[in-house]
Amino acid sequence: MTRRGTSDDAAAATGADSPWALRDYALIADGERGALIDPRGGIAWLCAPAWHDGAVFSGLLGGPGRFRVRPADRWNVWGGYYEDGTLIRVSRWVTADGIVSCREALAVPADTGRLVLLRQIRAVRGAAVVDVDLDVRAGYGRHPMTQLRQDGGAWRARSGALHVRLTGAEDARHDPDGGLHARVRLPEGGAHDLVLELATEPGSTPLDPPSLWNATERWWKRVVPDCSDTAAPRDTRMAYAVLNGLTSAAGGMVAAATTSLPERADTGRDYDYRYAWVRDQCYAGIAVAAHGPHPLLERAVRFVADRILEDGAALRPAYTVSGGRLPAERPLPVVGYPGGGDRAGNRAGRQFQLDVFGEALQLFAAAARHDVLDARAAEAAARAAEAVADRWPQPDAGLWELEDRWWTHSRLCCVVGLRDLSRDLRTPASADWSRLADRILAATRSRCVHPDGHWQRADDDTGPEAALLLPLARGAVPRTDPSLSRTRSEVARHLAKDGYVYRFRHGDEPLGDAEGAFLLCGFTMALAAHVQGRPAEAARWFERTRSACGPTGLFAEEYDVAQRQLRGNLPQGFVHALLLECSARFGKAPDEESSAGW
Repeated sequence: MTRRGTSDDAAAATGADSPWALRDYALIADGERGALIDPRGGIAWLCAPAWHDGAVFSGLLGGPGRFRVRPADRWNVWGGYYEDGTLIRVSRWVTADGIVSCREALAVPADTGRLVLLRQIRAVRGAAVVDVDLDVRAGYGRHPMTQLRQDGGAWRARSGALHVRLTGAEDARHDPDGGLHARVRLPEGGAHDLVLELATEPGSTPLDPPSLWNATERWWKRVVPDCSDTAAPRDTRMAYAVLNGLTSAAGGMVAAATTSLPERADTGRDYDYRYAWVRDQCYAGIAVAAHGPHPLLERAVRFVADRILEDGAALRPAYTVSGGRLPAERPLPVVGYPGGGDRAGNRAGRQFQLDVFGEALQLFAAAARHDVLDARAAEAAARAAEAVADRWPQPDAGLWELEDRWWTHSRLCCVVGLRDLSRDLRTPASADWSRLADRILAATRSRCVHPDGHWQRADDDTGPEAALLLPLARGAVPRTDPSLSRTRSEVARHLAKDGYVYRFRHGDEPLGDAEGAFLLCGFTMALAAHVQGRPAEAARWFERTRSACGPTGLFAEEYDVAQRQLRGNLPQGFVHALLLECSARFGKAPDEESSAGW
């Protein structure tokens, strides 16, 4: 947790600026790592060489390190936008004398041991004077730049185990703290490129800006589909871009790009999400499958299948993006975001979460519907079904990673997965999977349906639970089953306010006091209304939840309705996945929905 009484001194010692509200940060990412950009033109967060490695720029958490591009005229108003269907970001400032922009991206296709950060400054209107500052501090600030020197027009240095190379700042001078500072002057219409490389080996490949930009533009055009057949095409393309940006070449998709951003100030609920949660990966793959057999579906299937084939019934909820084990939680040598902590690692990697197997089965079934389930993944599907057969009666930590209990959501997810698999992967075991689904549903219905007819959170908890809407909407019970409409009504009555949906009740605290609205649940409410044949109501829930992003278009896990602020780590992959799924399904005709397994 934050070390109180020392935060001002610690932040001052690192030269860190005060952080911005989370809604104001933009993301650039290449699948292997991601950077948050603040409105001042600073890279506020970037870990290298991989997502879960130490940050080289950690100003988001009050740590050292900076790579800042900003107008010398500090009297300016910031803005910016993403180039449609990409994570190429254009930051923009209106100054007293003109307009300055900075186009920025992490170059793709990416290399696991080498990141290349592209920044192109442009004088859009009037002449521009722009300050550039670089100070790489690997290991959350533990390793300042050393061996700083010029070599053939490029600056080279070391920061811990990383090799640093910067082009486009030949006239930079050393700062007293060991960094570099340059001032770039441009005539109206002029442009200037900066390229920063951080690598595990000394860089020798030419850093040619036009070639790097062209390759990056082509990559984004290839991996993000048009989406004109969805309910919200531009936002759906943005969701695809975010999911691609969070997904490694090895297939693992991080839950979010950051660690330790608080869900609620000073509550200790701040976690490290720079890992691949199997559940989140399944959400992304299922969402993509609702639209088409795009490459993200294959990558999700490959990653999840590999984990199941390696670990079987001992499948862990989360891994590194390369399939490794999660490290234990440990404190970081930074101040922490205001109201939050400062930690790396996540204890969830050691939990048993039954619903993960059900989500995996749904993912494999979706791949089978598109005829992209290979023999290896089919074997993984069979092993996941065996694990459900063995473990479904056991208490588990559930979707929200709480204490072990007989959570309703976990079992309904397995019912959906088994039914989907028995229908879409025709094998001699299909009938057994269907019968197992019926047995689990009957047992869960007898223990977890409230006397009033709605599904409750657990066999020993009669409260409502918004997460139940997802397996119910996906077919745990028929669309006409009264328990679906009664559960949705119960969630709307007790867990919704001002058009936003919360997860569950925290004792007697009013909604919004204990935590923010949970955006995943808002989209699942929309899906449930859609399944029940209520398109207008589904659209209201969808549009209300879709509004809960910052000006950059990124969604966090939670939304503070009263303050109109994002809460938790950023961007949250599964929220973008459910937006994509809603948009894809709402854009389909009813007959297309039926053929897709709904």
